Amino acid sequence: MTTETRVRQSLLEIEQEMRDLSLWQSQPPEPKSFESVEPFCVDTMNAEQWLQWVLIPRMHALLDQNAPLPTRFAITPYFEMAFNGVLTGHGNLMAALQRLDDLLNKED
Repeated sequence: MTTETRVRQSLLEIEQEMRDLSLWQSQPPEPKSFESVEPFCVDTMNAEQWLQWVLIPRMHALLDQNAPLPTRFAITPYFEMAFNGVLTGHGNLMAALQRLDDLLNKED
């Protein structure tokens, strides 16, 4: 199985975990929220919004275009901080995020 296929599966797993935790939103944030220049759009979105509306679509776009995937990638620490004490039962989501990190940081 190619790295691209595994990354796509990982993104789908993250989406499913978000749905299971009722974090998946039906409406995007306001358009202005996407104009942030801060990492993870921390000034305009919460962590799960950034994951759903920024990271996942961008990763799918890279895959669809056969573009190079990021090779220095670590989002799990941000989500550990963002979810600390706020979200219970998020272990499966965190594990899925870590698998994505591991896939994209794997040296071939």
